Amino acid sequence: MNDGQAQPVMQHADVVVIGAGVAGLTAAMIAAGHGVSTLVIEQLAPGGQVATIETIRNFPGFPDGIAGYELGPLLQQQAEAAGAVVQLDSVSTIAVDGSDYRVICADEEIATRAVIIAAGSSLRQLGVPGEAEFTGRGVSHCAACDGPLLKGQPVIVIGGGDSAFDEALVLAGHASEVTLIHRGSSPSARPCAIAQLAALPHVRIIANAEVVAIEGDKALTGVAIRRGAAIEHEPCRAVFAYIGLEPRTGFLQDLIALDAGGHIVTDLMMRASRPGLLAAGDIRAGSVNILASVAGDAATAAISAVRYLRMVRENKNAEWEGHDFGVAERSRTASGR
Repeated sequence: MNDGQAQPVMQHADVVVIGAGVAGLTAAMIAAGHGVSTLVIEQLAPGGQVATIETIRNFPGFPDGIAGYELGPLLQQQAEAAGAVVQLDSVSTIAVDGSDYRVICADEEIATRAVIIAAGSSLRQLGVPGEAEFTGRGVSHCAACDGPLLKGQPVIVIGGGDSAFDEALVLAGHASEVTLIHRGSSPSARPCAIAQLAALPHVRIIANAEVVAIEGDKALTGVAIRRGAAIEHEPCRAVFAYIGLEPRTGFLQDLIALDAGGHIVTDLMMRASRPGLLAAGDIRAGSVNILASVAGDAATAAISAVRYLRMVRENKNAEWEGHDFGVAERSRTASGR
């Protein structure tokens, strides 16, 4: 029934890219450069998680490193120069519409034939008492943001990977003491990062320890850690946790195959288990989580999307090997084989 009001016209794009981090913006640049209309949807700000990193040292072309808040805008400029459009919105779900898709957002729906999912991951929570209470009041995930506010104060970093060591190094430039706590006998970070941090006189690295609580009353005062059978208490004014990532795939529901950790299963061409859907970045199963590799995956996903669109337009049988691969992988994961 028409009430006399004009109905909104659904926006259309050949390719919709979900996420404007390194993966999303690289995919958008490549897809748009091949002449297909490309729309990038980002719920926060372009750049993704790299925007909070003070110095990125593993992205090609920047021998002295580059700040994440500088890299993000550069990637956006390059994608937009190629013809991509970046739009702020949040994606609720992807709906199947025949052989096409509707990307359902908070503000509108977008019709498309291909979607590159590059929504990235969220930092994993510790899940210990006190974490929720002190989030934003001493519990942080951004050393570049909060480090300058902690000048002359002791801080604790939790995690044994690259992110933990890199962020601890940033904090060491502000804090009076940095204590890094990790669960294993040896950290998994790059040897050069471990050596650089361990060489600082006001840094301690505690291995084989687990944070079991974040303590404080009106303000955060320390953490409780388990070392063997003993519980010890370490004083600090802030806690920075980098214990891994959780893929942002909840909005996909049962649309495509995911592995046991919630990552999107793809083939080597970044194709997911349903034709027209692709993935790139650390949301993808098997990603090595290095920015250079993420950009390469994104370029591959974009080329796959362009080829798929070409075959559809030419009424050819659009081969999609990723479909069988994804279902088989999901079956193996479910059965434990």
